[in-house]
Amino acid sequence: MLRRSLLALIAVSAALPMAAFGQEARTLTPEETDLINAVSGHNSAITTMVGKFLQIDTQGQRIEGIFYLQRPGKIRFRYNPPSREEILSIGNGFYVIDRKEKTQYAYPQDKVPLRQFLDERIDLLHAGLVAIDQSANYLSLTLQDETPAGTIKVALVFDKETQDLVQWVLTNPDGTDLTFSLYDIEKGVEIPPAYFYLNIGDYNQVEPAN
Repeated sequence: MLRRSLLALIAVSAALPMAAFGQEARTLTPEETDLINAVSGHNSAITTMVGKFLQIDTQGQRIEGIFYLQRPGKIRFRYNPPSREEILSIGNGFYVIDRKEKTQYAYPQDKVPLRQFLDERIDLLHAGLVAIDQSANYLSLTLQDETPAGTIKVALVFDKETQDLVQWVLTNPDGTDLTFSLYDIEKGVEIPPAYFYLNIGDYNQVEPAN
């Protein structure tokens, strides 16, 4: 039942027709502005969050895991075995680490659109917002950043009733996507400090693929 619900969410949010706005397009309506501000305020009030995620890449490969979030600036994704990879942000960069190969590579904190959701005070209206759309149940907001590797976008999908983040879709400069759907969420839980500790010296640094 849960898996079917996740797949239904992916299908619905992927089908949302993104309505871009900006210099030569429409501006936000007052209702849209109020909704975005309400979502920003609701999520700013959540200081910690733990849950499970389902990741699907462009080729349809699926992998699940557990994530831990603590504002400001900290998040950890731990993939289920047999994967030994983790994605970790401790406020000074996003690290992709492989615990088996003992390797890591990093992205600057200010060049990953998801960082906007990790701020102590979330302000999605002024976070590189380039597109918005909504269905009866979901609100989708697309944020964009220009990086040395090219344009990176992340579409954040929120449940309109609860205003919780339920999914995001990361689009890389080469056009490939990673979709993360969240479930079994617990808020306001205590997360041990060790979960956000990373000794960089334990890993060999490699260059991230563009």
